[in-house]
Amino acid sequence: MISFSRVDTSVLGRWWWTIDRWLLSAILLIVAVGAILTLAASPPVAARIGLDTYHFAIRQFAYLPLALLTMIFVSLLEPVMVRRLAAVLFAVFLILTASTHFLGAEVKGAARWISFAGFTIQPSEFLKPTFAVVAAWMFSEWRKDTAFPGHFISIALFALVAGLLVTQPDFGMTAVISAVWGVQFFLAGLPVFFVVLVAVVFMTGSMAAYMMVDHVKSRVDRFLDPASGDNYQISRSLEAFQNGGLFGTGPGEGDIKHLLPDAHTDFIFAVAGEEFGLIACLFIIGLFATIVLRGFSKMFHETNLFVLLAVGGLVTQFGLQAVINMASTTHLMPTKGMTLPFISYGGSSLLSLALGMGMLLSLTRRRVGGEL
Repeated sequence: MISFSRVDTSVLGRWWWTIDRWLLSAILLIVAVGAILTLAASPPVAARIGLDTYHFAIRQFAYLPLALLTMIFVSLLEPVMVRRLAAVLFAVFLILTASTHFLGAEVKGAARWISFAGFTIQPSEFLKPTFAVVAAWMFSEWRKDTAFPGHFISIALFALVAGLLVTQPDFGMTAVISAVWGVQFFLAGLPVFFVVLVAVVFMTGSMAAYMMVDHVKSRVDRFLDPASGDNYQISRSLEAFQNGGLFGTGPGEGDIKHLLPDAHTDFIFAVAGEEFGLIACLFIIGLFATIVLRGFSKMFHETNLFVLLAVGGLVTQFGLQAVINMASTTHLMPTKGMTLPFISYGGSSLLSLALGMGMLLSLTRRRVGGEL
């Protein structure tokens, strides 16, 4: 058990007495839930494609220590170092995301991954938290000195990121980054002209995606009219929740994970519903809600605009990603291949979320005199 004296002036001592322990505890609980569900959901998927039974679980557990170390290390940083780190990593992963158009490995019709030295990384995952912090930085500098074109720099960076993601294509991640950026622009006090412009661009982009991209149109049509196409995965997912009832069938006793191709990733929430029941699902939702509401609570008490915007962006991104995954799994919105934070299998997702939550923990630490 960690124990530090209140007069301990070491780095870890100051960290322990300034960190938001409600946020930290909720994040660690979600990580623990993710570890349990990976063990429950991944073996049938691995066996079905001819891999070792615990192939995915072993890989996920190998990433966990690195993810936790990343989160703790970043949470130790002061806000000024957080934004510098975010700027450097944003530039690096922006270049890597652009390189997927030339060097990317195509999976399910999209080139989003780069493979090297036996590892596969999805660079765009790391754009989400780093872009949120960089955009917050630009907006806050614009508000601090209106002669500095921070809002125009942010608009240009957003257009660049959205363009790279759309051409992969990855419309789901584009929508998440767009929503986060829109929330930050709103919180920064965007002029009415930009409110209208952003709304028109978002609506036009959504309509264009529906009209011009076949798989987007197919998913929306199948959501509105299930009889219009193949709804195998969502039907099995809903069946899993029905089988689970209140308390579930028991760990390892679920049947649907043997039928769902993405049981360990996009539909892991369905495995939780079948094997652990509605009560466990509500507990998971409660953990996500704790992080989001706690983050917003800290944000609304913040006097530093950069910290306010960065926290707002990181919390919105985290909550929105969780809502999209769970809503897709329960057929409350069209299906979208998006991981459930810290629970779905995926090394890039796990590490990028650890980076984002490390930044959130750093920015929500108690500070003296609004220090940066």
